Parts: sequence; C-alpha cells; structure tokens
Amino acid sequence: MTEDQKRRSFRWLGLSATGWPRVIVFTILGTILCVGVTLLVGSVNIPDLTPQQHRHALIVDLMLPVVLAAPLLFLAMFLMRELAVAYGRLMVVATTDVLTDVLNRRAFTALVETSLKQTSEGWPSGALLVIDADNFKMINDRLGHERGDVALKIIAAAIKTNVRERDLVGRIGGEEFAVLLRDVGTADASDAAERIRKGVCDAIFKADGISWPLTISVGGVIFRSAASYDVLFVRADRQLYIAKAEGRNRVSLERLDAGPSGV
Repeated sequence: MTEDQKRRSFRWLGLSATGWPRVIVFTILGTILCVGVTLLVGSVNIPDLTPQQHRHALIVDLMLPVVLAAPLLFLAMFLMRELAVAYGRLMVVATTDVLTDVLNRRAFTALVETSLKQTSEGWPSGALLVIDADNFKMINDRLGHERGDVALKIIAAAIKTNVRERDLVGRIGGEEFAVLLRDVGTADASDAAERIRKGVCDAIFKADGISWPLTISVGGVIFRSAASYDVLFVRADRQLYIAKAEGRNRVSLERLDAGPSGV
C-alpha cells in the first residue's frame, strides 16, 4: 500500500488520537435510527501518525460524543416508549379475559383485595356482586358452544354498560361474573344490581333468526368495614344461590351486619 493509500485509509477509519481505529455505522430503517459504534480493541499494526493526522484524530475524538448524543438520545427515548407500549399491551393480555373483555379471575381478585385495603383505611363502603347466567347449559346444549360464547359476550357487555368506570367487572369462571361496586351504600348497591339484571334482560341475543332470552341471577354482600375477599365472596355466593332458589332472574343482597334483603 502506498503512503497516499494509507492516509486515505486512515481518514476512512477515523483514527482516534491514541491510534486506535474506529468504525462508525449509521443505519436508518424506516423511522428507527440505529447507531452502532464499534471499537476495535487490541494491538493493531499501524504506522506512526503525522502531526496533521494526530490533530485530525483528536478533533474526531472531541466531536464524536457531540455527533452521537442526539441520535443515541433519540434511540433511547424511542426504545423506552416502545418498551412502555409493549408492557402496557402485555398487562392487558395478562389481566383480561379473552372472550368477554373483562378482568380475568386472577386480576379481579387482586384488584378487589387492593380495594379492600383502601376500604380499611377509611373508604366508606362497597358491595361485591356475584352474577350467574340463568339456564346457560340449555343455551350451550341447544345452540352450541360458539353461540354460548356470543351470549357470554352480550352478558358481559350489558354488565359493563350498567356500572361506573370506577367499578370492577370480572369473569370468575364459566358463565359466572363478579362486580365490585366501590363506595356505595345499601340503596345504591341495590339499584346497581337491579340495573345490571335489567340490562341483561333487555339485551338482544339472536340465533338463526330467533331471539333467545338472557337472564341472570345476582347475589351480593354490602360491607361497611374491612373484610377479606374470601369472606365477602362466600356471603355473596350464598345470596346468589338464594336468588336461584327463588326462581332466578332476580337479585338477593345481604348487608354484612344484617340479614338478607331480596330485591
């Protein structure tokens, strides 16, 4: 290699002031700017730098952080945003029931337990409702499981429509749902439970051009003081069985410090 070729090679390599070769690659893919900086570490057999080449390499060393700062910052911010979006999507998948688009059992239980801790710190009251679709086995047997899934989606949508944004709705298994009504008293809890029941009754479910009735039974417990989720669920589930025994398509509520109240 001639001396002139060597000098051109040095310029392309961008030698550092210490004599180490440096390769910088900028690649733009769509809107993503990827910056790769490769330092070739180790002994390299290069000729001595002239004073002019040394000054050039020193300038490169000083300018390199400035040149790389903006794209690297952009890349870091882009990756952080993408990571946050991916995490958010992952959390939705991990906490949502795929079929009905309400909370799955694990997420619902965890959020209710968190809410109950807030209640013990001075939150006035709340109510836990357990909801079961009436005669759902008949729908599955006569229409098939695919139509049964459609019915569950309609029921879940009707429940969500008739609660507040601050309330929690979850599917806790099969055709069974649960609702946590936050910060409500007896009258408000009763009104909400009845509104949910009526909302499902008014929902339209058609199969093969025929309208099929959808009804639910609702059992619930109203609480004013700290209680565990397990205790509340057992009490609400007991009221659900009372509603079923009394003919279905009805609400049965109980205050934690009082007897049952059918609605």
